[in-house]
Amino acid sequence: MPMKAKIKITLKNGVLDPQGKAIEHALSGLGFDGVNEVRQGKYIELDLDHDDEASARKAVDRMCEKLLANTVIENYDIEFELS
Repeated sequence: MPMKAKIKITLKNGVLDPQGKAIEHALSGLGFDGVNEVRQGKYIELDLDHDDEASARKAVDRMCEKLLANTVIENYDIEFELS
């Protein structure tokens, strides 16, 4: 049964985020006050052809470990939904 994997990748706490800082400064320059910190990340959706969530999770974990996330500096979270 086809399913969709939704992967959210974020920087680990303590890792500098220069792009987040640039966004924070740009928002301030546009007059958006009260933004204290911005952290940016990535969002990836995969359409998968797996029979069950357990096998899909195992496959997507391997994809994240090998390519999609830099696990030295990034965390990832996976959600699944039937498509």
